[in-house]
Amino acid sequence: MSLPVQLCPALADARPGAVVRLEGDEAHHAVAVRRTAVGEELRLVDGRGRSATGVVTATGKRVLEVQVGEVVDEPRPGPAVTVVQALPKGDRGELAVEVLTEIGVERIVPWAASRSVAVWRGERAVKSHAKWAATAREAAKQARRAWFPEVTPMAATAEVAGLLAGLDLVVVLHEEARATLAGLEAPDAAGASIGVVVGPEGGLAPEEVAAFEAAGATTVRLGAEVLRTSTAGLAAVAALLARTSRWG
Repeated sequence: MSLPVQLCPALADARPGAVVRLEGDEAHHAVAVRRTAVGEELRLVDGRGRSATGVVTATGKRVLEVQVGEVVDEPRPGPAVTVVQALPKGDRGELAVEVLTEIGVERIVPWAASRSVAVWRGERAVKSHAKWAATAREAAKQARRAWFPEVTPMAATAEVAGLLAGLDLVVVLHEEARATLAGLEAPDAAGASIGVVVGPEGGLAPEEVAAFEAAGATTVRLGAEVLRTSTAGLAAVAALLARTSRWG
């Protein structure tokens, strides 16, 4: 059974034998919620590839100390996957972020599609983005990830098109597309990049599809079934990663 994971950004100086101190909400969650006790083993990650495993030597209300036994620097997984997720209604956005994080997506871009039912403005935009970021953080810990995904600020269509232009392969999921995802080859080099665009409940607008195709994207369908916006990205990323050495 794998060790429980806690996020600890201050691991730059972690060395075997050293004591790492975890404070604040992360320590509170470990001690008060997970009931972590002195003598238990724990894995700390900084979200940027470094992890340290060790034994808990002290606990407090909002503090936890771990004596490091091993430090590992994991390379960034490749190919890197970016998912542009149109804003869904209700809590389906957090569901999408959760499953995309669990499957290994590197970057999640909230997208204000023209037909999105949900709207992020003002204070709601700040709170919604914070929810997505917190969901990604907790899901990364649950998935035992050393590299945590980035949740970018909300992007408009033009910003998304600019982002997609720099990726090696980009697919736009569209139920009316003639091409299928099964007909594409996924890039498999360590530094390769893949992008997946997931539209809203109301579907993609023609001008959005045109903008993404002009940026080099390929419009594809997954199959005969129409998936929800909260799960379509998961299915597409899984199909693509299954063709790479990441899942080989």
